[in-house]
Parts: sequence; structure tokens; C-alpha cells
Amino acid sequence: MNYLFRRLYSDYLMPSRLPEYEALLREATERGYAQVSVREFLRPPPPAGRAPTIVHRHDIDSDLRTTARMFAREVRRGVRSSFYFRLSTLDFGLMRDIEDYGSEASYHFEEIASFAKRHHIHDGGEVRRHFPAIGEEFAANLRRIEDGLGSKISTVASHGDFANRKLKLINKELLADSALRARCGIACETYDSALLEQFELYISDRPPPLLYHPISPHAALGRYRTICLLTHPVQWETNWRENTRCNLRRLVEGLTW
Repeated sequence: MNYLFRRLYSDYLMPSRLPEYEALLREATERGYAQVSVREFLRPPPPAGRAPTIVHRHDIDSDLRTTARMFAREVRRGVRSSFYFRLSTLDFGLMRDIEDYGSEASYHFEEIASFAKRHHIHDGGEVRRHFPAIGEEFAANLRRIEDGLGSKISTVASHGDFANRKLKLINKELLADSALRARCGIACETYDSALLEQFELYISDRPPPLLYHPISPHAALGRYRTICLLTHPVQWETNWRENTRCNLRRLVEGLTW
């Protein structure tokens, strides 16, 4: 019952947390943090070294309305960030606005889970045998997004789906294929150890009442010099129509897979 109440509150009753998000951006700037995208963070630091930095990564699992509102607050505060869109959340107009501003719009990929659900495969080993075909799907989807965006994508982020948990197989395993990475021009996947090892602290947002894990970014400011903050728009503002659509889609996928 507690889980159902928390889910109801998170999806339909929670007040907007966007003022809190803007306050965080302001506080980080006041404390001297550079706030940048993944792509910008990967560029060589200046000779004098890197300033205290927050890398903002947004996984756009759903809710383009709140995504646009978060982006508008970042523009107002002069903050750069990375937005990773699923195939189901692509909005090329918004994505081009993000790129034109100087932030990063990219791909939140899930071809392994999608392939397994589409072909009703429940065994991780069987899915792995199809990796060559799944890799071709990834390459084709990436090209389509680049064509719509009008620019090259160099970093991508793996999406976590309920099918991945059942398969015990994460989407990022597809990019263990160095030849596929090279062919697609992927410099970094956001769960690459080479990237994560550069952060002193990695924070992800959570549904209420936890809100963050392992600690609040407010508490991290001044204690850690390099922070990655992963956020999902759905955790910051309720959207009745979008949340209902996603919940129904998840139910149908669970019943038909």
C-alpha cells in the first residue's frame, strides 16, 4: 500500500519541484561551479585546470513539457547540459533549440530491450546471439536522429527498461562492440568507466520521498569538485496525461511480452 500511495503521489499529486531545480542552478553558480554537458566535460581542460564542475545529464524517459521547462530555466541561468531522448520522446524542434543554445541533445538508446520485447525473447543469452542485428538497428536509429537533428552525435546514454531487469542484460552492453562504436562515431556512453571515474560524486534523482541518491546536490556543493547530476523530468513535475499514457504502455508491454 505504501508503494501504491508513493506512486500515486509521484505521478499525480506532487507539487512542481522546478523552483527547487532553478534554485540549485543558482546556488551552484554562486559557489563557483561550471555547469556543463557531458560533451563539453569530455573536452580537454584548460592549462590552469578544471574549475569545480557539475555535469548535468537529463534522461528524457517521458514528459517533453517538463523537459522544455527545465531547459528554459537552464537558459535563464546560463547553464549547459545534456538531454538524452528516447525514440518515443524525440522532438527535433526542441532538440535543435538545445543544440543551438550550446547544450547537447542526444540519444537515450534501448535497442536490446526493444528487440527482446518485439520478438518475445525472455532469455538474455538468446538476445546476445542477435547482437549483430541489434547493432544495425542502433546504427540506423542513430543516423535517423542525426539527420533530424542536423548534427553529429558523439555521446549516448543507455536506457534502463523493465525488460532489462528480467533479462539481466543492460542496453549499454551493445556498445561493448568497439567496431560498432567506431562506425557510429560514438566517443562516450554515459556509463563508461572512463567517464564515471572522473567524477568525485555521481548523484541521481529519485521519486519522493527520497528525491536523491546518495545525497542531495545541495549538500554536495562545496564538498566535491566534480559532480555528475542525473535527472529525469518525470521526477520534477507531475504530468497527468503523460504519466497515465506511460503507465498504460508499461502495463500493455508487460502483458504482451
